[in-house]
This record gives sequence, C-alpha cells and structure tokens, in this order.
Amino acid sequence: MPDTQFEHAGVQVSGYLSEPDGAPKGGLVVIQEWWGLTPDIKEIADRYAVEGYLSFAPDLYHGKSTSEPDEARKLAMAMERDVAAREIDAAIAWFKDVRGIRKVGCVGYCMGGGLTLATAIRPTSNVDAVHVYYGGGMPQKEQIQRIKVPVLGSYGEEDAGIPVAQVEMLRDALKEAGVPSDVTIYPGAGHSFFNDTQPSYREAAAMDSWMKSVEWFDRYVGA
Repeated sequence: MPDTQFEHAGVQVSGYLSEPDGAPKGGLVVIQEWWGLTPDIKEIADRYAVEGYLSFAPDLYHGKSTSEPDEARKLAMAMERDVAAREIDAAIAWFKDVRGIRKVGCVGYCMGGGLTLATAIRPTSNVDAVHVYYGGGMPQKEQIQRIKVPVLGSYGEEDAGIPVAQVEMLRDALKEAGVPSDVTIYPGAGHSFFNDTQPSYREAAAMDSWMKSVEWFDRYVGA
C-alpha cells in the first residue's frame, strides 16, 4: 500500500505500508538508509509483512530519494533529526493506538540504523525491540545504558566508518545494563552488507542477519 499518510498526536507522517495476510502478530517500523525511501526498503517492509508483521517505512526525506552518494549525503545532512524522531514515534504510536498492535519493533539500516538505536534510547518512542544494522554515529556508553528494550545488532567487520571497537563497546554497554541483546560482527562484510542493490552486499551475512531478525522480533514483538 504505497503513499500511506496519516496524522497522529499532531504529527504528519507519510511512507510505505505493507499489510500481512491475516491478523498482524506485531508491528515493525523500517527505517531507510541515507538514499531515502527506495524500492529496496519497501521490499524489506514487504518481507517482514510476509512474516506476519504490519510494516511501515516512513519517508523521512518527504518525497526525495537518490542513488548518488553526494546527494544522499546532502539529504541526510538536511534531515532534521528531531523531526524524524517525532515521525518515528508517531508511527509507533499509530500502530498501537489506531491499528491495535500490541507490540512494535523498529529496524533500520545505515543512517536508519543510527535512528533505530536512538529510538531505543528515547523513552518517548515506546518501542518494544529493535534491530540496528550498521548504525553510524555511535552514542556514548552512558546513553546506550539508558536502553530498556531488547537490541539486536548487525555490523560488518570491514566497515570503514564504524570501528570494531565501537561495536564492542555497544555490546559491552548493553550487557552491563542487563538489556537482552545480541550484537554480531560479520567477518568479510563491510558497511551496507544487507543492501542487495549495492556492491557491498554480502549474501551470507545478509541471510544470517535476516534469520536472526525474524527470530528476534518473533520473540520480543510477535510473541
């Protein structure tokens, strides 16, 4: 169901909604890479819908997308993160308040991975579990330890923008905070290894992380 728009809690939200067959077992907000709301992100939402989740990918660039790295960088820098946060929170609340979904998860990639981790940190989000794919801009340990919801993380060992030490800090901080977590660093994979439209795609890591993602959300959102 493309071009879905709604207003909730005074926030206008637009994006791509994918409905499962039958009653949803949970909800998922799927957050874009820095390219925008591209066909591959919509396809990911569809894949989660096949697994039984009502899935929504918000259009955080409000109609803009690109395949050019320089333009993507400009779009990402122009995006107001506080506005994006309000739209993500509104989508989660809309699932629960309007669509009657009991639990909602969040999964994001690249820029969206960073926004997903921020959603887990932000108590106003009311999210129930997250899966962070190679989210850059790693928060401070003190911020990470505010998280109260289960966190699944998928990172590439060869990601030039996210040092392994940062990922290990994330893993340790979550464990110290007593948060249910599972952070995997995939050997031979770099940034954006899940995106099969890019040369960075690594099938083995992508497939393993997908299976872990479905199991994670089935445990903490769909149960």
